[in-house]
Amino acid sequence: MNYLKSVRSLVSSRYFSTTTRVLNNEAATTTSKTSSGLYQFFENGEALPKPTFTGRSWKANELRLKSFDDLHKLWYVLLKERNLLATQREEARRLKVHKEVWTNSGRMKKCQKSMARIKFVLNERQRAYETAIKDQQLQPKKSAPEATIKESPQ
Repeated sequence: MNYLKSVRSLVSSRYFSTTTRVLNNEAATTTSKTSSGLYQFFENGEALPKPTFTGRSWKANELRLKSFDDLHKLWYVLLKERNLLATQREEARRLKVHKEVWTNSGRMKKCQKSMARIKFVLNERQRAYETAIKDQQLQPKKSAPEATIKESPQ
């Protein structure tokens, strides 16, 4: 009977993964399903997950230490988180859940602060780069000193 339930759950739900799913859970050491498509907008497969404590937003000093590629990746992680939180907010509104019962405004604020700080750090870097280029162009070009060959007395 359990076998039929597991097969039925496989057939009825969509998995957009290239890995195969093991029917017998005891045989599987680790099974992880990767979410893709619209499932990325739901946290743990739930429209309104239980409220959990989240960390703080990124500080500008921490972001200044990151490379451009790291900031780029972090931006898209935060963008994905922002979209997930917006989906949760709209789902709560659709279900008419009162804000005192369920809210994610704290996480949304942390996400927005981190994204604003990434933009600020990148803008700082851009301004520093532009001033360095401008300073380099304003400096008079130093020509190589002419080589003067002195004849040595023999």
